[in-house]
Amino acid sequence: MVIEGLLYTKDHEWARIDADVATIGITDYAQQMLGELVFVELPDIGKECAGNDELAVVESTKAANDIYAPVAGKVVEVNDELESQPELVNRDCYNAGWICRLQITDMKSIESLMDSKQYEEYLAGL
Repeated sequence: MVIEGLLYTKDHEWARIDADVATIGITDYAQQMLGELVFVELPDIGKECAGNDELAVVESTKAANDIYAPVAGKVVEVNDELESQPELVNRDCYNAGWICRLQITDMKSIESLMDSKQYEEYLAGL
């Protein structure tokens, strides 16, 4: 499932942009490939990152995977619910399973992201 109105990376992160804040998570494709998540290492509030910097880690019964920042920004909020319920990412990756929110520090970093149609085409080629 790909949601219209979100932006996507080739590493299967999504970003919901609201003014200068980006809510970040992993896509339905990513959570399916990972399998059941058992742990999410959230970033620290205040962490600054460039686009494509390591942001968080998700761990499943299969493997641990890095989550990369789709845009340049500073972490202003994390989804604390994931500490006790990492499976929220599997159940509702686009809503309850969001990972963090970034205050965007470089709006140009958004330009490298794909819209939903481009991401669907990318997935079709995998």
